[in-house]
Amino acid sequence: MANITIRNLDDDVVEELRARAKAHHRSLEAELRQILSDAARRPAMDELRALAEHIAALTPATAQEDSTALIREDRER
Repeated sequence: MANITIRNLDDDVVEELRARAKAHHRSLEAELRQILSDAARRPAMDELRALAEHIAALTPATAQEDSTALIREDRER
């Protein structure tokens, strides 16, 4: 396992992290480990954007139209 040292964090940030760790019943070190692990596993925005574009391409054009007219038509029934 690797070790990482982070210098020059604001005291306010450290206190917020301590409070977060306490709320999760973890040590500060365990909380930071969890935060970093979660961030590393989260997909990057460009990956999410590409996925959204792929899904939009699979969606029929008629499903992407404005639904206002359909809603008004349904309400008038």
